[in-house]
Amino acid sequence: MSQTVDKIKPCYPLFGDEDYKANLAAKRNTVEEVESLDKIEEVFQWTTTKEYQELNFKREALTINPAKACQPLGAVLCALGFEKTLPYVHGSQGCVAYFRTYFNRHFKEPVACVSDSMTEDAAVFGGQKNMFDGLENAKALYKPEMIAVSTTCMAEVIGDDLNAFIGNAKKEGHIPPEFPTPFAHTPSFVGSHTTGWDNMFEGIQRYFTLNEMEDKVVGSNAKINLVPGFETYLGNYRVMHRMMKEMGVGYSLLCDPTEVLDTPADGQFRMYDGGTPVSEMKDAPNAIDTILLQPWQLPKTKKFAQITWKHDVPAVSIPMGLEWTDEFLMKVSELTGKEIPESLAKERGRLVDMMTDSHTWLHGKKFALYGDADYVLGMVKFLLELGAEPTHILCNHANKRWKKEVEKVLASSPYGAGGEVHIGKDLWHLRSLCFTDKPDFLIGNSYGKFIQRDTLHKGKEFEVPLIRIGFPIFDRHHLHRMTTLGYEGAMYILTTLVNAVLDRLDDETREMGVTDYNYDLVR
Repeated sequence: MSQTVDKIKPCYPLFGDEDYKANLAAKRNTVEEVESLDKIEEVFQWTTTKEYQELNFKREALTINPAKACQPLGAVLCALGFEKTLPYVHGSQGCVAYFRTYFNRHFKEPVACVSDSMTEDAAVFGGQKNMFDGLENAKALYKPEMIAVSTTCMAEVIGDDLNAFIGNAKKEGHIPPEFPTPFAHTPSFVGSHTTGWDNMFEGIQRYFTLNEMEDKVVGSNAKINLVPGFETYLGNYRVMHRMMKEMGVGYSLLCDPTEVLDTPADGQFRMYDGGTPVSEMKDAPNAIDTILLQPWQLPKTKKFAQITWKHDVPAVSIPMGLEWTDEFLMKVSELTGKEIPESLAKERGRLVDMMTDSHTWLHGKKFALYGDADYVLGMVKFLLELGAEPTHILCNHANKRWKKEVEKVLASSPYGAGGEVHIGKDLWHLRSLCFTDKPDFLIGNSYGKFIQRDTLHKGKEFEVPLIRIGFPIFDRHHLHRMTTLGYEGAMYILTTLVNAVLDRLDDETREMGVTDYNYDLVR
């Protein structure tokens, strides 16, 4: 092989070397039932047609790249946002390996999460013994101050009862009776990662406050609660802290994993770092009110805050873009009596200035986008504010009420007239739409790069470039530190979008003496 100590290559261009190409060709010819390249191309071209799209949208029994992950993944992220908390998944070890590597690849950080490693015998007899050993070992080895328990498919299919199992583990002395162990049932075969986050957060709400409401008085701590939901842009937690501090508002950010997912390389390993203290969750019912930053993904959290905490939980949209950030800050001001400071007013003005500077390049550009419900809704709203045109808007795990809300937002602007909303659809559906009703750009996570590759294969004029905003981002570095919320987040999104447009313009006009009449530095 051509890989030697003196000449180490990454996989590209290593696999382009002749010996690797010969090995791959031999593998195809001997162990794979490969169709001819002509047949493969024929089928590819057919999948780009309107005829195929119509068949594709009739598909019922198969999902191809659903643009969502499973519930326990969200539960793990929620647990990581609390101080000295160890996420614990009751189920198979392979599932937890998936959750950890998923977050490792996105955040480029080690992620603490344990499993009680259920195997075939547990699938037959139940996983209580696994939980006894797992809780005892996890507490002894990793010394957390809280263990947050969720489940995988195996535990849910056989009907394991977390409340009973954890209670029995405490009765039999595997962990102390007073040791905090909130839990949530998070079956992977329903819902999504956002459902799992909501379930886990509601489990933590329930554990610390359900039976502790006697002395709680709404508004007595003069603070507001902010609940982020499944949020992987670490800058969004930081921008909330900054805006609330600039307003002089008392607040609790209930779940904040920024420190543990962004630790410095200073020679010290931190299994636990930062996070919301349990004391803030215990005090949360005393707040003036609770604001959900991503309300479409937090129905259980909302219901618990309204019924148990007696909070109104105002109807506020995700604070993305200009108008919805305005509404969020005005609601905070209304609840707390604090004025919006000049620093945030100036920041807003800078965003308006940026929008004015860039609108000529974004006006009329067509964008297809996909992702989680609140993020997609906020992105649609901001695109309309920029004069851009959202065309195909896809959220696999949203409901019909969300679809109607997106359509309402589209109808509020002339730039939304051509928008179509797709729920319960996947990225293979979106691939068809990118061929038959080509947008200028695609906005979404790293998995969208396969759509860009396929559209490019049909011809350069068919290519739909991917703009990476969302989760997960595996194939670029450090984007998870960026901000998408507030005026600051809108500035980042605007910068990303307009520079993608200009990059594409350069890409299309750099042929010397042919298209480079627009390849200039005047703009």
